[in-house]
Amino acid sequence: QVDRYLYHMRLSDDVLLDVMARFQAEMVKGLGKDTNPTATVKMLPTFVRSLPDGSEKGEFLAVDLGGSQFRAHRVKLFDDGKQSSELESKFYPTPKEIIQGNGAELFDYVADCLVDFMETKNLKHKKLPLGFTLSFPCKQTKLEKGVLLAWTKHFKVRGVQDTDVVNSLRKALQKHKASFVPTGDVDVLALVNDTVGTMMTCGYDDRRCEVGLIIGTGTNACYMEEMRHIDLVEGDEGRMCINTEWGAFGDDGALDDLRTEFDRELDLGSLNPGKQLFEKMISSLHLGELVRLILLKMTKEGLLFNGKVSTALLTKGKIEMKHVSAMEKYKEGLSNTKEILTELNLFPSEEDCIAVQHVCTIVSFRSANLCAAALAAILTRLRENKKLLRMRTTVGIDGGVYKTHPQYAKRLHKVVRRLVPNCDVRFLLSLSGSGKGAAVVTAVAYRLAAQRKQIDAALAPFLLSLETLREVKDKMRVELEYGLKRETQASATVKMLPTYVCGTPDGTEKGKFLALDLGGTNFRVLLVKIRSGRRRSVQMYNKIFAIPLEIMQGTGEELFDHIVQCIADFLEYMGIKGARLPLGFTFSFPCRQASIDKGTLVGWTKGFKATDCEGEDVVDMLREAIRRRNEFDLDIVAVVNDTVGTMMTCGYEDPNCEIGLIAGTGSNVCYMEDMKNIEIVEGNEGKMCINTEWGGFGDNGCIDNIRTKYDKEVDEGSLNPGKQRYEKMTSGMYLGEIVRQILIDLTKQGLLFRGQISESLRKRGIFETKFLSQIESDRLALLQVRRILQQLGLDSTCEDSIIVKEVCGAVSKRAAQLCGAGLAAIVEKKRENRGVEHLQITVGVDGTLYKLHPHFSRVLRETVKELAPQCDVTFMLSEDGSGKGAALITAVAKRLHNVGQK
Repeated sequence: QVDRYLYHMRLSDDVLLDVMARFQAEMVKGLGKDTNPTATVKMLPTFVRSLPDGSEKGEFLAVDLGGSQFRAHRVKLFDDGKQSSELESKFYPTPKEIIQGNGAELFDYVADCLVDFMETKNLKHKKLPLGFTLSFPCKQTKLEKGVLLAWTKHFKVRGVQDTDVVNSLRKALQKHKASFVPTGDVDVLALVNDTVGTMMTCGYDDRRCEVGLIIGTGTNACYMEEMRHIDLVEGDEGRMCINTEWGAFGDDGALDDLRTEFDRELDLGSLNPGKQLFEKMISSLHLGELVRLILLKMTKEGLLFNGKVSTALLTKGKIEMKHVSAMEKYKEGLSNTKEILTELNLFPSEEDCIAVQHVCTIVSFRSANLCAAALAAILTRLRENKKLLRMRTTVGIDGGVYKTHPQYAKRLHKVVRRLVPNCDVRFLLSLSGSGKGAAVVTAVAYRLAAQRKQIDAALAPFLLSLETLREVKDKMRVELEYGLKRETQASATVKMLPTYVCGTPDGTEKGKFLALDLGGTNFRVLLVKIRSGRRRSVQMYNKIFAIPLEIMQGTGEELFDHIVQCIADFLEYMGIKGARLPLGFTFSFPCRQASIDKGTLVGWTKGFKATDCEGEDVVDMLREAIRRRNEFDLDIVAVVNDTVGTMMTCGYEDPNCEIGLIAGTGSNVCYMEDMKNIEIVEGNEGKMCINTEWGGFGDNGCIDNIRTKYDKEVDEGSLNPGKQRYEKMTSGMYLGEIVRQILIDLTKQGLLFRGQISESLRKRGIFETKFLSQIESDRLALLQVRRILQQLGLDSTCEDSIIVKEVCGAVSKRAAQLCGAGLAAIVEKKRENRGVEHLQITVGVDGTLYKLHPHFSRVLRETVKELAPQCDVTFMLSEDGSGKGAALITAVAKRLHNVGQK
């Protein structure tokens, strides 16, 4: 009979999956900026951005308003590696005249109780941070600022709705200021919802806990949501706890098909008809009343108690949750039922007792089912956010129903596991969630503020002011002049090497050319066909060969024999072994040239260490190796720097291109300088391309004021300590290593990776610059950042990922700004050379850092614009400067040679 009568309260798994889908849709609605105003599930941001990490420590106060009693707590957290804590509490009544009076009286009462507690515990001489747990919906704009949206449960205090509750509490505490010893004071640091407090308390004991659930007088849930999904808060880095305020789910009619006549009757008789409909189907405040309404109707229809209705059955609130729990007890349930019903003057038969017990079971089971469906929706969202097929997580849980009802917890667990089989859920009972939880939130806020200070201090030296960048530009200009002057060139750090490239392409170049490209761990051989006239084009064929480390760091003879072996393979492959083709040799290392086909190596960079090469002519060494092989002959026309090749490639497309920039593994610039300014080369007519080799800028200590301790560590651990200092701050080869040094320092300070320096983080070169580009990509969620760090053997939390991203950003931004400051010095020099007020010029650019890094090119361009406002600079991406460029230089040299001969 009871089953038939309460048929609509029995919910199948299909119905629950449907409820789950409806709740998921409501969550999305609540998170969206445009849809939030009409959403019933408000998804309120709490500004709690981090879970406890176990390092929280200190003494805190907490006050807790929202249940049947008001509570004050003192919480001590110990950083002893065991997450130990101490809690002392005092309970105060919440009289009806206070919880249904006016706001000033309520907050004065709270302040009075807190002061009493501090006196009792002898705390009035201490300045302690306070966490304020308020178990009502609040719209927060900061952790310590929140406006009350509505009272729920049995609270109805006038003049508080739509006001900042933290401010009201502060004002009430201010009145007591005189009663504190001068050094003592209370500072409200965090406003916390009891659900959030529950999650944080459990999170203090179990790091996997990222959901909080309350099933008591009221019901609610919170969880950690990805910032990128929270439209209501600025920023998309990291996570933030969302207080769902799920009690209002269904207020728009979304659950009308599941609400019974008893739910409607209960709602009509409540303090807030039409509101908190989901809560009224679940929470302890209403379950007893639902049972009463069902029993009343069944009695009236003669199904119970011989149809005799007692006064108790007619009295609202007479059956409470404690009665429901007692009646459902496994063994003594029936005797309890008889006792309770007799107290209510109902004189039940045994059949009545069984029927009433069954009613209680159906009502409480429905509550557990609905709660499980909404919780399953949250767990599914968490799993999808993390892009996991299977997820392990912990739900922190509190509330009278869950704690005291004999079957509720078991039922809830069972249904949740059925609805989300791909989530392994641990349910952790919170001890004093609203008290200790508020203290933990406050402690986490304290920890984050202290960490923020330390991180800012570590990264402060990377933030360069406009004034500092101007100084760098001016110093670079001075060094450029030193390098061009005969008497200072020998001691100059920016070598300003003449390249003997005296023209840019004019479009008449044609023929077949070979190009060699040596500048990194790979070596390329190219055949380039250039056509002139109306069908002007450049066709290229190339092959890439690796250079093993033992050859990079072996003897010079072995290196050049390896190069010639690669050329032989290519000529064979292309079937052109017999032709004596003109060849351009891109050699991307500092060379002092005496003519276009003579280049003496000044010094190896980029990890090369081949012996017997420095001070030698690399063209002669190549000719010697060709002679040793005695298989083919080549006409070596030009030795070329990759930066010059970049300028020439872009110059072929845009005659206004007179500067070449490489921002990749290395960093360098070349530009067309007036011959009259180049004192180390005879003649004053025309122009010549100068390879600045600006990587050595600062080797004389002129930029030591901006070098950080991390730069010094990277320099000392490099193959060429004290050399190429500017390059080590701006080029791709070193940026990852700077990041690694910062990460080690922050880990030592306990700010990253739980203070554990992993084996992989100790390895030099582990942090390649490509990882910087990937980590800083705007499209990359923190989850993917964590995956990249995991590939590097770094087990990171969400917070770690944010810090790593910030470190990468600081290092790459400084690199782009320093590069921009150097380039601004060059474009300003070009403007003065031409004697114009306003200069229009194109810079040909190549290099992976410029091409692949998500922000480098933008920051570089902005810096040049800021520091050289009278120059209109166009940046043009070079297509294969070191290959095509070498061939074009060879072609231009041949053209100019022929003109000279004529």
